[in-house]
Amino acid sequence: MQAGVKSEAVEDEAVKTTLRSDRTLVVIKLAHTAIWALLAGCIVVLPFLAWTGRFRLVAILSIVILVECGVLAVNRMRCPLTDLASRYTEDRSPNFDIYMPAWLARHNKAVFGTLFVVNELIVLLAWRRSG
Repeated sequence: MQAGVKSEAVEDEAVKTTLRSDRTLVVIKLAHTAIWALLAGCIVVLPFLAWTGRFRLVAILSIVILVECGVLAVNRMRCPLTDLASRYTEDRSPNFDIYMPAWLARHNKAVFGTLFVVNELIVLLAWRRSG
């Protein structure tokens, strides 16, 4: 009887640990998704701000994006939240650490890196035209 009670206690503790890990992973994924959306939004809005002459805000958002690029560079081109999420799951699909389609997670840096460079060129063109 004693062994059965111990076995149930071990199973209960394993379930609690799994639930804590699952909840922690959800929180990390939500935070990662929110931060990504903010940064992606910064990249997307750059040309619109430039065409309206809001170059100070363009500069601030560009600096924010460049700081994120620095964080990625220091972390071997991986988001620190990816490393954190990997502690709570064995899953290593491209989007295991963020709520987005796998194809976008797989190509995220290329897509938004290219978009950032193109948008910065648009910003430079708008700035030059503004005199």
